[in-house]
Amino acid sequence: MINTDVYNYINILDKAADASNFRQELISNNIANVDTPHYKRKDLNFENILQAELGGERSLYQAVKNANEDLETLDPQVYTDNSSLSYRVDGNNVDINTEAAYLAENQIKYNTLISLMNQEFGRYKNVLSGNS
Repeated sequence: MINTDVYNYINILDKAADASNFRQELISNNIANVDTPHYKRKDLNFENILQAELGGERSLYQAVKNANEDLETLDPQVYTDNSSLSYRVDGNNVDINTEAAYLAENQIKYNTLISLMNQEFGRYKNVLSGNS
């Protein structure tokens, strides 16, 4: 985390990328446990936490600035998805096709977040070098 208002958007994007990376680990773990009896798929909630943190402000700039004041509140929460649901007799609720789709979706999201951070740093570089 960089403590200046200039990097507010980057700090939020960084937290989102960290959450996406963590979700990738959870999805990979779900795939690894597709044949484990009684295993229940895990996922995380970050988008709703971020949306709640950024909501309520009329200005996105002000919402992002407020969120940066306490970035620890933007930690993702891991949960067990459909803990009472089982796809098989052994109690497992992991569907490999669904996990593969989540994996692809999450990879696209992560790549987009990294690209957005690179664009922000590129803007700062242009400003600092006098190229506008």
